[in-house]
Amino acid sequence: MKRHTLSALILSICAGFASAADQAPKAPAQRSSGVDLQYMDKSTRAQDDFFRHLNGEWLKTAEIPADKSSWGSFVKLYDDTQPLLLKIIEEAAKGKNKAGSDAQKIGDFYAAFMDEAKLESLGVSPLAGEFARIQAVQDKAGLAALMAQLSRRGVGLPFDIAIHQDNKDSTKYVADLYQGGLGLPDRDYYLKADDAKLADYRAKYVTHIEKMLALAGDKEAAAHAQAVMALETELAKVQWSRVENRDPVKTYNKVEIAKLGELMPGFQWKAWLDGVGIAGKTSYVIVSQPSYLQGLDKVIAGTDLATWKAYLTWSTLRAYSDYLNKAVVDQQFEFYGKTLSGTKELRPRWKRGVSTVEGALGEMIGKQYVAKYFPAERKQRMEALVKNLLAAYKQSIDTLDWMSPETKKEAQAKLAKFTPKIAYPNKWKDYSGLVVKRDDLVGNVMRSRELEHNREVGKLGKPIDRAEWGMTPQTINAYYNPEMNEIVFPAAILQPPFFNANADDAVNYGAIGAVIGHEISHGFDDQGAQYDGDGNLRDWWTKADHENFDKKTGQLVAQYEAFSPLPGYHVNGKLTLGENIADNSGLAIAYKAYKLSLKGKPAPVIDGLTGDQRFFMGFGQVWRSKMRDDAMIARLKTDPHSPGEFRANGTLRNQPGFYETFGVKPGDKMYLDPKDRVTIW
Repeated sequence: MKRHTLSALILSICAGFASAADQAPKAPAQRSSGVDLQYMDKSTRAQDDFFRHLNGEWLKTAEIPADKSSWGSFVKLYDDTQPLLLKIIEEAAKGKNKAGSDAQKIGDFYAAFMDEAKLESLGVSPLAGEFARIQAVQDKAGLAALMAQLSRRGVGLPFDIAIHQDNKDSTKYVADLYQGGLGLPDRDYYLKADDAKLADYRAKYVTHIEKMLALAGDKEAAAHAQAVMALETELAKVQWSRVENRDPVKTYNKVEIAKLGELMPGFQWKAWLDGVGIAGKTSYVIVSQPSYLQGLDKVIAGTDLATWKAYLTWSTLRAYSDYLNKAVVDQQFEFYGKTLSGTKELRPRWKRGVSTVEGALGEMIGKQYVAKYFPAERKQRMEALVKNLLAAYKQSIDTLDWMSPETKKEAQAKLAKFTPKIAYPNKWKDYSGLVVKRDDLVGNVMRSRELEHNREVGKLGKPIDRAEWGMTPQTINAYYNPEMNEIVFPAAILQPPFFNANADDAVNYGAIGAVIGHEISHGFDDQGAQYDGDGNLRDWWTKADHENFDKKTGQLVAQYEAFSPLPGYHVNGKLTLGENIADNSGLAIAYKAYKLSLKGKPAPVIDGLTGDQRFFMGFGQVWRSKMRDDAMIARLKTDPHSPGEFRANGTLRNQPGFYETFGVKPGDKMYLDPKDRVTIW
């Protein structure tokens, strides 16, 4: 139910664990280069294609595993560490555990998922109550209460609710209503008539809905599938684009509870507000897309009740398909795995079981991970790196030639209020209210989703919890939260290739240093720069500085829109702008921080590579990746991050230090004329 307000390093969240076999850091004289030399393709010049120069042999030989839609640094770390996560879960499942204990909940949740015989005998019956509730609705007036009930249990609906800090008053929590309800990845999948590939997805989607409804016992599955597709298409027509939704000012629309009926007069708001649990807890909400709710009101009025019932049945089935019998699981994978992502095989059951348990009990498992596998000295080194990056950013702001002293002062004030969070939270989530049964997988998932819903809604009217984390410690990712003005680095990202405890500083500044710089830069990207140091949406820029900033970001949009990973499909420069700013600025700041760390002394040459070469190689190898074509199309349509190849090459082309280090000259393919290079922070 939580809307994605965090600016993360990657969109898809990968989980994993640092290896227990990691040794303590070696003495500086013994540290390795940290560069994977065996993956280099020396037949490709660094000056022409740095990504392939550094990763070419890997690109030629690495195969995407059959159960994956992509492969690379992030996914490999996730996959390599799943057995450690399994070990924690299996240890919890041993012996008799006290009812309600962490071990009982972890062990029984996993056992329920792994009991295939039980799930086969149940079929879709665990959802019988939900289906009956849907069919019992007598008229459209009853849809509001029904949608509220389904929302509490994690079913994707035409609109939903998120709880976060009020963008213009960061001392308060607010309920935010936002659009949703599509079964395909993006509105383009429904609306782009000139794309044959998307048309093929649409046809196969209808077939998929029909087969799934039939498995749920629907005697009119074919007709209902067509009706559901028509309904979702109408929703897509009135939805805002992902680029529009990046504008925090445009999506901040404060509406008094009593006036929600003016947006959707045909909707029973009281029943919905009571059902989701926010009635009486707030006098107003934020409506992210007002015109969408107005359009939705017309869609509800123009769609018959039978179609709504079919749609909600399908949405419920889709939300719980992973936890049912084999026929449902296989059919869901056939479309979402094979067709939309190009994945060849379903993940092994134990891996899906681990993901399920972690999805419900993430911090409970994270607490054990920290105790078992995370070396304390790694957090200390990370704290030092963050401090150095913040210091470099502070210096950089003062040297900007495009920003006025007035705006620089505000930028420095914001930077001074940044809150770093490293490795793990100081306060852990409470799961005491969750009941987990060894023979009730769907019930366990429903109860865990309701627990999280209630946890979120329960924040309304209470003080801001600044100790809260938006990711678990075992997540291989990092994020910036503009409303908290915080940068967060979970423990699991502090391992190679991001952070190598045994490597020289150069590669770590290029890798994890650029990650730190990336997250700091989100506070000053085209979205984050609209928030002040207290997390409030406030314009602290002069008009001239806005114009200078817009000119630079416009250049960046044009650069990235020229990139095309597949024929006919280009990077969306406006959708990816925030992440591209963060990549470019983060690497520039990391380079300055690395230089400062040398304190005027020359860097050692290791493996024949200078410190500066290792720095940029550390950055380039982080983005080593390859992706199946179907998954790439979905990424280009939905992901605010550019594909890995362009996060590497696209960023490096704007870095003066890269030109100096590798002797890039006019005529080289990586070369950009100085006037075309974009340096923001």
